[in-house]
Amino acid sequence: MLPPGLLLGSLGIVGFSFSLPATRLAVADLDPWLVAFGRATVAAALAAVYLLATRAPRPTRAQARSLAIVAAGVVVGFPLLTSLALEVQTAAHGAVVIAILPAATAVAAVGRAHEHPSRAFWLAASAGLVAVLAFVITQGVGGVRVGDLFLLGAVVLCAIGYAEGGALSRTLGGPTTICWALVLSAPLTAAVTGVAIGVTGVHAGASAWLGFAYVAVVSMFLGFFAWYAGLARGGVARIGQVQLAQPVLTLGWSAALLGEDVGVATLLTAVAVLACVAATQRAR
Repeated sequence: MLPPGLLLGSLGIVGFSFSLPATRLAVADLDPWLVAFGRATVAAALAAVYLLATRAPRPTRAQARSLAIVAAGVVVGFPLLTSLALEVQTAAHGAVVIAILPAATAVAAVGRAHEHPSRAFWLAASAGLVAVLAFVITQGVGGVRVGDLFLLGAVVLCAIGYAEGGALSRTLGGPTTICWALVLSAPLTAAVTGVAIGVTGVHAGASAWLGFAYVAVVSMFLGFFAWYAGLARGGVARIGQVQLAQPVLTLGWSAALLGEDVGVATLLTAVAVLACVAATQRAR
């Protein structure tokens, strides 16, 4: 039987692996700002019910500061930047760029814990970043596209949110951590959602709403129950290795569900990045 931390982390990653294809479906008809902030608003409503039902204690001032970092990374930053990116990029392309997230999470984790990674770690992490940058430069017409910059920014913010949330979950618990982050963000996310609805409307097809429902309920809510609990039980850096499977799964879902062409360059870059990320984990 798998250790509890590894099992929970794996469940979270399986849930997250559908996020880019689902977001791609959603932004086909819906405004990316509505998708990003609307998913957080729906998840915040679910989170409020959970907190009330479990009578969760209010976070302390120090915990609230950490929750603000979590919210900036995984509630606002990552959903918004990936939604904007997937207006112009395929989910398969996004999966390759986001493949450096495990290494970025490890960097954020060791930085927060004041550890000193080895030279081999930094070399491997740098090699992964170079592979991704080479991919986005060679695959984009005229160089790096704005969508690629959005994806790279999403990686940075998500890594910080993962590391901060994983550490905070040791005291608050995984479900409570993401729920408080969502609830504390609700005034902002609900306000932006209302503006987006007023400007763009909510007319969309069934597939777009299905994608939106998935990222709201699973990617933004239930997935974090398992993921943060796994990080808390097994360690941020160790369980962070489970993310190695996410880009491979996402490539498969992108081809099967969206009919996207996963070319040779995409596959080779994915393999190269995964090798570099694996090296960072061994180097630590």
